[in-house]
Amino acid sequence: MPTSFRYLLPAGLALACLVAVAMKVSDPPAVQMQTFAENFLASLDETQSAKATMPYDSPKRVGWHFIPMKDRKGLTLGEMDDAQRTAALRLVRAALSEAGYDKTNKIMTLERTLRILEGEGRTWPRDHNLYYVTVFGTPSNQGVWGLSFEGHHLSLNFVCRDGNIVDSTPQFFATNPAIIMNDVVAPEGETVLGKGTRVLRDEEEYAFKIVQSLTESQLATAVIDETAPQEIRFAGEAQPSVGDPEGIPFDQLDKDQQKTLKDLIEVYVGAVADSAADDRRKIIESDGWNNVHFAWAGAKKPGIGHYYRVRGKSFLIEFINTQPDAMGNPANHIHCVYRDLTGDFDLAL
Repeated sequence: MPTSFRYLLPAGLALACLVAVAMKVSDPPAVQMQTFAENFLASLDETQSAKATMPYDSPKRVGWHFIPMKDRKGLTLGEMDDAQRTAALRLVRAALSEAGYDKTNKIMTLERTLRILEGEGRTWPRDHNLYYVTVFGTPSNQGVWGLSFEGHHLSLNFVCRDGNIVDSTPQFFATNPAIIMNDVVAPEGETVLGKGTRVLRDEEEYAFKIVQSLTESQLATAVIDETAPQEIRFAGEAQPSVGDPEGIPFDQLDKDQQKTLKDLIEVYVGAVADSAADDRRKIIESDGWNNVHFAWAGAKKPGIGHYYRVRGKSFLIEFINTQPDAMGNPANHIHCVYRDLTGDFDLAL
């Protein structure tokens, strides 16, 4: 069974989900999203629907965050029965690539991991079903509507207009632990995640490859601070407010470094459904690679706090690994985000 359904769904429901996706594979992602959104909403009772739906112009549409919270907009997976949960995850899967959904699924599974590692004295419930689905407006191929899927360490936001995904940011992924140091075993004996699991590996390794390859003169431009900040910028804000680009521009990298930077950007770009990812790629190409900058702060090796940002004319990537994991291992807790500098949530700036 593909990893995209391995962690959360019983085998029978996963098979039904795969069949449903296969039947719609020829449809554009926004059309698939519309179909699965309609099916999901039709399965809800009145009380559930009141939580899962909001007007498109609700101020809550542009409210997002990734920290643990006692309450969020939307209907949780835990408030759904198995069939409704399957329908909700079909909808989320249609908005993402295989890689993006695999990350999403494993980040949710990391909540089970935290529940085990933190034990009975934990502050938060660490529930892998405490992820919220919200549909804004009425799913349609001739209007505008939105989707939010959010919980601890995860915030995915989409806008569909006239049958197309027109925005897919903020896109936030995070992991704690970033690297699983030992098998995490549930009380009943099941291995939840195995030793060495590293959900956001490429986001970190490609960046280390770049910074460790830079010459002294390149480092003088690329490094913006010897100490990493405490958090990504603009967390929870509807729009990032950026200044001038910082760091080393693309044309000051050698060919191998340029390729690695492109590979790094593609990890973020390719997390969403193909059409949305293609739109991102076209915009980056149109803007010109020489407008892309790579900036670094903090340590240049794992285990010590580090941070980077990648800035283009139309996008911003930020990554930080400074916090300890649940077992106290230093710099083993990642936050990373992809933002649309032309306007997150399809908002014109």
